[in-house]
Amino acid sequence: MYEPNVVGDWQEYDEHPGLRVRVHRLEPAEPPRGRDDAAEGLTYFRVRVTVENRGGRHLGIHLEDGQIDVRTGSEGESAFLDWRNCQFIEGFDVYPLRRATAVLYAAGPEASLSQVDVQVQLRVDEEWADRRLWSGALGLPDGAGATPCGGVREEGLAHQVSAFLRGQSEEGSA
Repeated sequence: MYEPNVVGDWQEYDEHPGLRVRVHRLEPAEPPRGRDDAAEGLTYFRVRVTVENRGGRHLGIHLEDGQIDVRTGSEGESAFLDWRNCQFIEGFDVYPLRRATAVLYAAGPEASLSQVDVQVQLRVDEEWADRRLWSGALGLPDGAGATPCGGVREEGLAHQVSAFLRGQSEEGSA
């Protein structure tokens, strides 16, 4: 079964050898060009999406508005994405052993920021890659909740997400 990544994890793409993506540095932050009036009463946060090319040839990367979806809280409500302050990756050639990073500013109700999901769908050389999901929370260090190598962890966000998804798949098959 597909399980989401924890914020801070790298995800590799089989269809593009050497390409990997990471959602990381989910942290409270005010936008550099000021708050949007539509985000009044919401808490701002910043998240970074890094694309790395470990392959042997350059890849044309697009990671723009509409290819990243940020959801907050247990109900998965859409976060406010402040496009005016976001820095996307638009038609950038990522050469071998190089990276490109998008910086997003989003906002949501403070009570719902204990669960943040970020879904990313890259466009690589004019082809759409599979969607990938990362789960985290504001205030947790990258990789918090991840299972340590060789160990079993019964608590934490990654375990909770996995248990929830298993429950959903069991309900769907019943």
